[in-house]
Amino acid sequence: MALRVAFQMDHVSSVDIDGDSTFVLALEAQKRGHVVYHYTPADLFFLDGKVKARAQTMSVRREKGNHHTLGPHEIIDLASFDVVWLRQDPPFDMAYITTTHLLERIHPATLVVNDPREVRNAPEKLFVTTFENVMPPTLISSDMAQVRAFRAAYKDIIIKPLYGNGGAGVFRVRPDDENLASLLEMFTKMSREPIIAQRYVPEVRKGDKRIILIDGEAVGVINRVPAEGEARSNMHVGGMATKSTMTARDKQICDTIGPALRERGMVFVGIDVIGDFLTEINVTSPTGLQQINRFDGVCLEARIWDAVEARRRGG
Repeated sequence: MALRVAFQMDHVSSVDIDGDSTFVLALEAQKRGHVVYHYTPADLFFLDGKVKARAQTMSVRREKGNHHTLGPHEIIDLASFDVVWLRQDPPFDMAYITTTHLLERIHPATLVVNDPREVRNAPEKLFVTTFENVMPPTLISSDMAQVRAFRAAYKDIIIKPLYGNGGAGVFRVRPDDENLASLLEMFTKMSREPIIAQRYVPEVRKGDKRIILIDGEAVGVINRVPAEGEARSNMHVGGMATKSTMTARDKQICDTIGPALRERGMVFVGIDVIGDFLTEINVTSPTGLQQINRFDGVCLEARIWDAVEARRRGG
């Protein structure tokens, strides 16, 4: 049965068709005969008890420079749709949180993927703290004295914004680094939010694994290797994706968190693993599908749509 599907996403004109996961999710929806609409977060609104959006029909194709066609704008009632994809990129700020509150009003009668309430309750770096024995030594604090004490205990540390994304604002601070105080002052002036500090995991030089889970089951992995002289492995700052396999520890981590993801309606999740440690659980707009597809000869977006359709049927 054809479904009515809406993608809440950053504008489709900006996507990288060779790397974007939302793009292939939309391609797969088309392949299955679903009716696809597109709108940006700014187009979402609440009026007279209904959650609506100023949206356009969308068709996509793998053709650089001509990868999408949008229809005329129309006001749609999202409660009349079968599936809404929550796929705009972070930051996970109050604007993002507001969209989860609005979309919560139509879910689960309209299936929102991932569940907006659970997305709101699972910020990437905080959600990891739910699980035991998976994280490196970690501090979340606004207290400079606590951060200094943490550095004194673990010597070589990483500090980063608690709600940051894409590797922005990530700093490695070695034992003899004199910039810690200045960095903490900068973070304090930029935001009232705590920072997160973690013991530096030297295995990051070998790569930061992105593992994709569908309904709590690990289905694919790539390794992202940092560029020379770079502590971050994010691909948009020069990290290189390479083929990888799951270790016994990777599987143990996935087995630990998988049931909780499934129970929370987290259909499509990407986790980050460095060495033996889980560092982030990405539930807002995870990526990595196309890279894994190319290395492993699979079609993960098809498996995701199978899971979504099963949930629509109540399976």
